[in-house]
Amino acid sequence: MSRRRKKHHDDEHIDESWLIPYADLLTLLLALFIVLFSMSSIDAKKFQALSEVFNEVFSNGSGILEYPNPVSIENAAVIDVQDEIEPDEEKDVIDHQADMQELESIQKRIDSYIAEKDLSKMLDTSLTDEGLLVLIRDNVLFTSGSDQVRTEDMEIAKEISDLLVINPPRNIIISGHTDNVPINNSKFASNWELSVMRAVNFMKIIIENDRLDPSWFSAKGFGEFEPIATNDTDDGKAQNRRVEILILPRN
Repeated sequence: MSRRRKKHHDDEHIDESWLIPYADLLTLLLALFIVLFSMSSIDAKKFQALSEVFNEVFSNGSGILEYPNPVSIENAAVIDVQDEIEPDEEKDVIDHQADMQELESIQKRIDSYIAEKDLSKMLDTSLTDEGLLVLIRDNVLFTSGSDQVRTEDMEIAKEISDLLVINPPRNIIISGHTDNVPINNSKFASNWELSVMRAVNFMKIIIENDRLDPSWFSAKGFGEFEPIATNDTDDGKAQNRRVEILILPRN
């Protein structure tokens, strides 16, 4: 009896080599639809550049899995999306630069006043990311433990209000700060309350200026919790007892 020939799997194998170029074609079509969907407007030069990418793929006869630089297609898909964002970002940068130049001009005006009045030991300015900061030291406005602006410093407070007349107007935050020495008397139960009332009372004097709109102003109290110097020395404590005026950016 002759032995029956075993059937091998190779005899039933179907040639599937056609699936590779077919899959590449589907992938390219999918990429094309993604590109078209992401493009909100058609620019002739960009569309020509995009066409050249696809033409190179097809003319070389290579599949997308073999394409030497597949990132090019991905980059082409976001050409217009990036260009839509960049003008806005560029405008924001330009506006911010113009805004900072305005703040620098305001700073120079205040610094000129400080130099003219010889107040460098009492007032200081600095330009930060948060805005233009005007620091008023403890020895200018208040006696120890008091929230009332001293009579002899009322004139300086009023002159500072003139410096805050800005066109166009900006929002301004006045904040009070203390050292870490606890306070507990009939008027204030904590440094929080003292710092807040110092800011509020100073602000009241500022907005007596008819050229200033009270809606531009707000007051804060930080107590001893935002020191700018050590509280271990008398000099450091004096630096921490302060009022700050923050002129905010418009952008």
